[in-house]
Amino acid sequence: MILPFNAATRTMIETRLAVFTRIDEGQCASGLKRAAVALVMVEAATELETSLLLTLRASGLRAHSNQWALPGGRCDPGETPVQAAIRELHEELGLQLTRDDVVGVLDDYPTRSGYLITPVVMWAQDSVQLMPNPDEVASVHRIALSQLARPQAFDFVAIPESDRRLIRYSHFGHFIHAPTAALIYQFSEVLAGRTTRVAELEQPVFAWK
Repeated sequence: MILPFNAATRTMIETRLAVFTRIDEGQCASGLKRAAVALVMVEAATELETSLLLTLRASGLRAHSNQWALPGGRCDPGETPVQAAIRELHEELGLQLTRDDVVGVLDDYPTRSGYLITPVVMWAQDSVQLMPNPDEVASVHRIALSQLARPQAFDFVAIPESDRRLIRYSHFGHFIHAPTAALIYQFSEVLAGRTTRVAELEQPVFAWK
């Protein structure tokens, strides 16, 4: 189903997130560093369809270079996940949003590399003038929300290193893995009116450190 980029779609997303009871792992995630990412709803480049911003990380980054990711990063001291997501979005893509643009928050996701990621869902009414920071972002992509609903968009596979299922999202011949794939999957489930937990979905071994 195509979701037009308009006020009705924003209201629908806000409503479904409002009834979603998120799991906040912050109180029991001892030793994990807090981080946040932004799931930003924008207008598609060539159609009036609601899309999600996705980035390919720059090759020169010390950690997780050349990997698909949502804009985001570690929370600064005293910073809330929402504040961190807004700041990181501006630093990475030059997109300045505010607390009024936040439409909801998904479950925290603990990573193998020692982070607890809070996914913050936002609505960017104007995203025409994105200015990616080349030190952090190699490229920016807009994924139509209708693409997330494809029957084969996500798959779950077993790996010998873990008894947890590894999740993958298929994006034009590329596999996007957790945590990004897990967070996008939960968002797609919320859009479909379902509450699906993703913290136990596995990351690929190359992302464990």
